[in-house]
Amino acid sequence: MSGTTTAAVHPRRRAPGAGANRWVVLVVLCVSLLLVALDATVLHVAVPAVTEDLRPGAMQLLWIVDVYPLVCASLLILFGTLGDRVGRRRVLLLGYALFGIASAAAAVAPSAEALILARALLGVGGAMIMPATLSILRQVFPDRRERALAIGVWSAVAAVGAAVGPLLGGFLLEHFWWGSVFLVNIPLMLVSLPVGRLLLPESRGDRDGPWDVIGALMAAAGLFGVVFAVKRLGGGEPAGSVLTLAPLLLGALLLVLFVRRQRRRTYPLVDLKMFARPAFSTAVCCIVLAMLALVGLELIAAQYLQLVLGLSPLETGLRLLPLTLAAMAAGLAGARLLRRFGPRRMVCFGFFLTAAAVLTLTAMGGADNAGLLLVGFVLLGFGLETTLFGAYESMLSEAPAAQAGGAAAIGETSYQLGAGIGIALLGSVMNAAYAPGLERVPGVPDSASAAAGHSLGEAYDVAGRLGGPAGTALRRAARDSFVHGLHVTLLVSAGLLLLGAVMALRLPRVMQCGETPLEVPAPREPARPRVSA
Repeated sequence: MSGTTTAAVHPRRRAPGAGANRWVVLVVLCVSLLLVALDATVLHVAVPAVTEDLRPGAMQLLWIVDVYPLVCASLLILFGTLGDRVGRRRVLLLGYALFGIASAAAAVAPSAEALILARALLGVGGAMIMPATLSILRQVFPDRRERALAIGVWSAVAAVGAAVGPLLGGFLLEHFWWGSVFLVNIPLMLVSLPVGRLLLPESRGDRDGPWDVIGALMAAAGLFGVVFAVKRLGGGEPAGSVLTLAPLLLGALLLVLFVRRQRRRTYPLVDLKMFARPAFSTAVCCIVLAMLALVGLELIAAQYLQLVLGLSPLETGLRLLPLTLAAMAAGLAGARLLRRFGPRRMVCFGFFLTAAAVLTLTAMGGADNAGLLLVGFVLLGFGLETTLFGAYESMLSEAPAAQAGGAAAIGETSYQLGAGIGIALLGSVMNAAYAPGLERVPGVPDSASAAAGHSLGEAYDVAGRLGGPAGTALRRAARDSFVHGLHVTLLVSAGLLLLGAVMALRLPRVMQCGETPLEVPAPREPARPRVSA
């Protein structure tokens, strides 16, 4: 007879990797995360150089930028649960190898099609790396106090990677060709592979029953369809378009069938019983809502800084840098805040602080106010990271150790879906508030006003072609309409954040510290000798 029993971990029988080297393990995991976070943003500044060299079409250029996050988000659950089954370190090391090979292929891609394929392979490698880092972190830090500190460092590194990506890309482009933004991954991989193999502990979840291959493919295909449709909506594509509606409906159908399949299986790919825990389901919803309310806002803020205030891309990046620095500070202080205030008050505080920052930014106008922007961005970064830290820590702590990979994949998928939906939703709000202000501009032809209603950048192009008083009037009207739309979008975002604060009331009030019970194998009964008659 064999099975598993839930028992508290004896001091001499700790989780794999929970020894004195766990902080070294954290460093290795943070390097992994830094790699993925860098690659998500480093290409942004290289797009003009890629366009000039490879001459991609409009659709090809869109795929070059979007295929990496699209593939990564689609495969998180597949590789997260596979790591629980075959070994998290094994999946992580394979992800390292694939990431390095794909980076080299992207750097020397001779055509747009080759670059798209290489970026897709990078997405596969990223999907193997991301949930593995969180699930191994969950395993090597069984004590919740230490795990909270580790998650704080982990999240701070994520903020650093996202901020450093464009700066590093800009530096490399000044001295080398566009492929150098991918080659930076290779030295990190050459170090991470042997170090990870030597230092990272291997861990698995409950391996009873077969791995649900069909369920994994259904989840991947369903998420691909939904994320693809959401990205098209965020890019301004009409909701009634066949290329948007068909993937959305097919993806949603596959996800519904995936959930039904998991409920019926004896050994499900993802244990949906985790969602019956209020803390877990609430934490996932908080992650979605935080990203939904804010990621589209960051894109709109970047447009405001460049098109309304007239700042250069470098100046825009420097203005947004305090947001990243505040997020880093919140990540490093998150463990102490969580111990002092508990998950409920911490996440509620993060939502309220972020809402206050958003409302503060409604004072932005057509003129530059550097002090106001500094205060607003600092509060925004600190509040957002406080919210995400508390939500991630609660979600990961509520999940059983055997399901750590699946739980980490669910958290990362929620992050990606929230970001995609946020771009679509807040972008639609922005367009709905911006366009009416340009319907009738005195002295401007109706055709020019209609074209200017698509975006502020297009309005400036139309105004430049018109010239004279008509062009000046259209430019002024477009700028005023954009600021008005920004204010409306900020108010909608603040409402979503306050809704998140109410939702966070379902989280536990107090952080339960100490050793977390882990699933450990029950001892097997010794075989009894056969007795012959």
